[in-house]
Amino acid sequence: MITTQRLILKPLTYNQLIKYINCNNSLEEELDLKPNSRTISPELKEALEQTILPNVANKSKNYLYSTLWTAISIAENKMVGDLCIVGEPNKEGEIEIGYGTYKEFQNKGFMTEIVKGIIEWTKTQPKVKFILASTDKINTASCKVLEKNNFSIIGETDSLLNWKLDLS
Repeated sequence: MITTQRLILKPLTYNQLIKYINCNNSLEEELDLKPNSRTISPELKEALEQTILPNVANKSKNYLYSTLWTAISIAENKMVGDLCIVGEPNKEGEIEIGYGTYKEFQNKGFMTEIVKGIIEWTKTQPKVKFILASTDKINTASCKVLEKNNFSIIGETDSLLNWKLDLS
């Protein structure tokens, strides 16, 4: 677990991920949190079922680099968003992150704090040298999260900006 000023970031186990997918507040109940009205996008559901769950189940992998890290507001005792690291560091020491804030908690600085917490954690991981992320060009809130955490744009496509943070 990672604790920031307002949040607890908790890496979910395989069984907790199953409860997360069900969206029936069983995960919130297990974690002794207030119920949430969160939903899962079709893209996240597919990523969970096709990639995240199999990687977390693979005992040869460090699940912290594959699972969903849920962010819990300490003051509200509710899940406010999630972050996922997309696999273990590659040979260059790069990891990629993806993230999302639940609608009712957007524009409150939570994701900036979540990303900062993960950055601080990755600084304690000797194999991690860089963090990568991609954002839709039109998603200004997500771009601001990365800018506030000192990421730099390293490339782009028609619709995406590609970002990198050097941890050294």
